[in-house]
Formats: sequence, C-alpha cells, structure tokens
Amino acid sequence: MSSLEQKLQSWKNPVEMLRNAPTGPYVFPIAPEFTNWADEQTAWFRSAVLFDLSRHMTDIYFEGPDLLRLLSHVAVNTFSNFGPNKAKQIVCCNEEGWVIGDAILFGLAENKVNISGRPSVPNWVAYHAETGDYDVTVTRDIRAVEGEGRRKTFRYQVQGPNAMNIIEAAADGPLPQVRFFNIGQFTIAGRQVNGLGHGMARTQGLEIFGPSEYGEEVRAALTEAGKAHGLREVGARAYSTVSPESGWIPSPMPAIYTDSMKAYRQWLADDGFEANVSLGGSFYSDNIEDYYQTPWDLGYGMHVKFDHDFIGRDALERKANEPHRKKVWLVWNDVDVTDIFASMLGPGDRCKYMEAPGSQYSSLPFDTVLLNEKMIGLSTYNCYTSNVGHWFSLAMIDEESAIDGTEVTVVWGEQDGGSDKPSVERHMQTEVRAVIHTERPVVDA
Repeated sequence: MSSLEQKLQSWKNPVEMLRNAPTGPYVFPIAPEFTNWADEQTAWFRSAVLFDLSRHMTDIYFEGPDLLRLLSHVAVNTFSNFGPNKAKQIVCCNEEGWVIGDAILFGLAENKVNISGRPSVPNWVAYHAETGDYDVTVTRDIRAVEGEGRRKTFRYQVQGPNAMNIIEAAADGPLPQVRFFNIGQFTIAGRQVNGLGHGMARTQGLEIFGPSEYGEEVRAALTEAGKAHGLREVGARAYSTVSPESGWIPSPMPAIYTDSMKAYRQWLADDGFEANVSLGGSFYSDNIEDYYQTPWDLGYGMHVKFDHDFIGRDALERKANEPHRKKVWLVWNDVDVTDIFASMLGPGDRCKYMEAPGSQYSSLPFDTVLLNEKMIGLSTYNCYTSNVGHWFSLAMIDEESAIDGTEVTVVWGEQDGGSDKPSVERHMQTEVRAVIHTERPVVDA
C-alpha cells in the first residue's frame, strides 16, 4: 500500500497537494434535511434536536495496561482526573507545539477508552500505540465514508432547552445525575445506554451511545418522546453549521506535513483522511506551517497542563508566554453578503458562491482577515443560522486586535479565479466587512 509520504513526493509542496485535492467539505452521511434546515437550526436554540453522530466520525478503541502511559505521552491534557465514566476533549500536538487535532476521549472501563472524532487524533494515537513500546490493543471502527457495513456504536446527541425532558420521558426509569463530561448509564427501550454530559449546541443535553444493533430502537423511543417537546432531527445541511455557532473549529490543519513528521506520513496510507483533505480559501502561503495552529489559537489553552511529559511540551512551554491568536466570531455585513448573492444574477464577474446554510467548499477553509489592510488572522467555517440571523464565521485573530465590536475585512474567494478543486467554480475575490464578537452572537429573542 502506498503511503501519504509517497503521495506527497509527487507534489511541489504540501500546500499545492492540499490546495488541489479533489475532495470537498467534510461529509456527513445522513439525510440533508429531515424537515428544513432553518427550523432544524432554530430547534437547538428554542426546543430540542437529535443529532445523529453515528456515521461521520472515526472511532478507535484502545485497551491495555499501558493505556494511561500512552495517552499521557501523546496528549497535552492532564490525566490526573481521568478514569472510567469520564471524558475529555483530547488535544494532540507535534514536537513543535502545533496542533494535530482534537477529539473526544471516552473512558469506557479500567484501561479501556474510545477516541471519537475526525480521523486526525484517533490515527495519531493509534500510530504511537502500534509503533511504540506499549501493551495496548487497537480496534478500529472507521467512519462510514471510508468503510462498509454497520458501525460498532450508535451515537445521538439530544440537545436544547427541552433535551432533558425528552430523555427523561424516553428512559425506562429515573436518570442518573450526569455532570459535564461525565458518563452515566441508564436504559431506553429496555436497552442499556451511556449518556455523556455534553452541550454541542451550547445548551443542555446528553450524548447517548451504545451498541449499534440497538440504535434504531433507542432512536424511535427518543423521537416518540420528543413529539411533545418540539424535537427535530437534524440533517446534514443544518448540522454543518452547529459547530461554528457553538464556537468549535472542527478541522484545524493537521500539523503533520513538515519534515519532523516524515515517519508518521510513511505510516499513514495515501487513501486516508490526511492524504485527501482539501485546502481552500483566500489565504495563500507556500509554507504549510503558516496554516498550523497552537492550542491557544483554537481556544484550547486551558487544556495544556505541564504536569506530565508529552509530545510538544518543550515547544508549548516556550510558546505559552508568547502572543497568541484568539478565537472569535465574525458577523458579516448584510449588504456585502447581499452583493455576493447579487453577483450570481445576470452577466459579468461572479463572486464565490455561498451555499446556504453552510458555505464550506473545502475540508480546511482559511480566509484572510484584514484590519486597516494588514492581515490580523484567519476566518474559517462561514455560515448562516436562524439563531444568529446573519452570515458569520469563526476566526483566529491576533490578540491585540481581537476587540469586541471592531470592524474588519474578510477576503472571500480564491486567487486567480480559483483552484483546480471540482467544488470551486470560476469566480472573483471580494471583500466583506465583518464585526468581531468575542461572545456567541444570537438574534434578539
């Protein structure tokens, strides 16, 4: 089997390979809409939703007596407070302190965990488990777009103001008190399930998971209980917008393409996620490191704990007191957005099309943000939601410029009419005014 490293050798540099990758945005293999995307978005803010996470994430299970030593070596997080029925947002970096990715780490039993998320972190941990001196077994349950057959686990998030009322109505008995990022057990439809205290839409709720053969029974019980509480199932179109509204950047550039990571690229296959993600947006550099992030850029500085030795610790200790970028929301100017859509009508140059409600056309979108014609950061994942009432994006802005209410400029569209990605039509770049929000913007109630 050919490796990512072999594939990379046929390109001038990693940026050129990723910029021209034929893949589009990250795929959510569920129905586009169950009702309509606008009402599905409103429901996670005003009533409740069911997100089906059963198919689009990679799950890798790790078990063995050296598990904690492995996790402590690869993650910036502390493990002094981790164990069965606990969960963490695990963050991994390379030796230079650049982020490889983040995922959810589930403590399933003594010396047994599952890492679930986009493939970057599950793969990185599996690499160390399989090539290092660890007594740890690795069991893969890859995402539906890469594999065949039934997944091992169903995973539903029930979120929103009415979420707990729905789960209580669906459960066969009293619910345990499940604290944030803890896991409790209960039964639905006669089947034991697990519930992670989690708030993907920045509201209350649980992430319910268990053996996939019981998934449809549990789903039916939840949707039946939800009828009295305004529950809506969420399709792929609306689901692509929940992370920007919540403030989570789901796909940082995996920091694996520089020389120090060659051995890892030789281990990775050329048909996997890291070899085929697509890079898009108005920001251009031939240096792949210009697309990398530190934990602080992504809002993960709180996860970095220097109470253990881990990959990237020395570099992060040096970076800790340096200036960082800050994660913010940018609310785009309504007039400028309207002009983008108006350019679609009639003859003449057209701007890059913005598909509603999520306008990502690549796996890794990075647009330039300017203040007084100076670049101050990167915008990523622009979309529209009913709860904000405007187009907006997440952005990583230089700390000294990340001031609430500041007007900046986002450059929308690619250079020279666009790249060779099939998802990119010929277009012209344009500039969009936007206002920095340091707290999640929502439409007036």
